[in-house]
Amino acid sequence: MAKQKGGEIVVGLDIGTTKICAIVGELTENGIDIIGIGSHPSKGLRKGVVVNIEATVASIRRAVEEAELMAGCEITTVYTGIAGGHIKGFNSQGIVAVKDKEVREADITRVIDAAKAVAIPLDREVIHVLPQEFVVDDQDGIKEPRGMAGVRLEANFHIISGHVSAVKNILKCVGNAGLETQELILEPLASSESVLSDEEKEAGVVLVDIGGGTTDLAIFHEGIIRHTAVIPFGGNSVTEDIREGCSVMRNQAESLKTRFGSALADENKDNEIICVPGLRGRDPKEISVKNLAYVIQARMEEIIEHVYYEIKSSGYEKKLIGGIVITGGGAQLKHLPQLVEYVTGLDARIGYPNEHLAKNELLAKNVYEELKSPMFATGIGLLIKGIQRAEQQEEANKHSTAAIKIIPAEKAKKAFGLFDKLLQTGAKFIKDDIKDEDYIR
Repeated sequence: MAKQKGGEIVVGLDIGTTKICAIVGELTENGIDIIGIGSHPSKGLRKGVVVNIEATVASIRRAVEEAELMAGCEITTVYTGIAGGHIKGFNSQGIVAVKDKEVREADITRVIDAAKAVAIPLDREVIHVLPQEFVVDDQDGIKEPRGMAGVRLEANFHIISGHVSAVKNILKCVGNAGLETQELILEPLASSESVLSDEEKEAGVVLVDIGGGTTDLAIFHEGIIRHTAVIPFGGNSVTEDIREGCSVMRNQAESLKTRFGSALADENKDNEIICVPGLRGRDPKEISVKNLAYVIQARMEEIIEHVYYEIKSSGYEKKLIGGIVITGGGAQLKHLPQLVEYVTGLDARIGYPNEHLAKNELLAKNVYEELKSPMFATGIGLLIKGIQRAEQQEEANKHSTAAIKIIPAEKAKKAFGLFDKLLQTGAKFIKDDIKDEDYIR
């Protein structure tokens, strides 16, 4: 990433099935400097798709208000993430004649338009056109064709499309919350910016982002995105399995998963028992930690098998030196990398976004540590994407894309003081419905 140019400040808005997160930051010489973050439970989405406009708008407003309070600013423009089972990716090709016998920006624009001209259903629209490689005359393998001499320009693209209504509903929710979407960005692409290195993308790597409603997948090789897919299962599927398999309430199932869950049953002892409070004076329910792990392992194996199927379908199974990088909220499950390695035979690691974060002394220590969690990989990735876009537009001498308007110093100081009081309470971004003392080991 380039060094700071004018301190461009941008906002990434991660609209997920489980949570909605707004992150305010800027690029510094030491990395991404987070100056504000807000997170609120998501109430209006199912499997990444909006099912309740009002509830989604309310959650976005709450998350943005928290970020504004912390950053001491007013957010007006955001880089919004999109995901969901409606997302589809496919490859396309475009061919055009080079007008002036030298490839210029206009020629690249025309070849992109030619690739987008592929027939897609009327109920779908293109979200991203991602170049894989260019061919000038007979010279292939070109990543940057500008300025090259030739008479014919060809290009291979990976095109990502989404359902028109799903895209419009996301944009409508952001608009109704009083915000403008600067750009809509596919969430696994954003996550890849925060957890993958350039070396891994060059060697060949699979990004697996396990969210609440869906599991997103992106395959990179030779620094180029080769394949994308969305699997309609995620952390919420595991929670539902626990709810039904252990006969507990949904909030209890979520707490069991996050506090005692494991992706490998054999890694747990037979004599470990969890005591779940009963309803309205009923006797507590005893659940074996090992049996809980069996329920979780069954669903996680199904998700990983779907991932492995997509890897084999892409044709890059034997070219993935970097293995698999797991991120998202679901990546916090214990023993998950071992299960992924067992099912796929590929090396696996957890992807953390901390390597791109600069230490901000204004952030409380617990806030900074929480930002390192895989669950914030998409939000920080959207922030990185936004900074990259802002720098590209600045270099092109286009209009400013500043995402926020600074509040006067006195008001900003007052906002920081109020946030400091909130931090003193030790409150987390998303509070659990069940307290630790409700459980007896």
